[in-house]
Amino acid sequence: MITMYRILGKRGRITIPYEIRKRIGFKYNDVLSFTQQDDGSVLVKREKVCDNCIDIADEYESNITLEDFLDSLSDEEQRDALVHLSLLWAEKRKG
Repeated sequence: MITMYRILGKRGRITIPYEIRKRIGFKYNDVLSFTQQDDGSVLVKREKVCDNCIDIADEYESNITLEDFLDSLSDEEQRDALVHLSLLWAEKRKG
């Protein structure tokens, strides 16, 4: 287990240390969830938007609509996709 300390910036930002990102496999544009535990600690997890998107891509025609694709996902996959797209949209609005 690695323990590192960082100071939370005045805008609520913090950088996840490179060693942790590399070890866990966090990458640019990953969707992270933060869950407060009963003891006050926070669990940070990388969320998967779609486990099998590459595997199922061959099953679809090239002219599939976004709505058809989303309907083919489970409720959890749809939720994860919404979170991911919302974060991308928010980042674009900032820039």
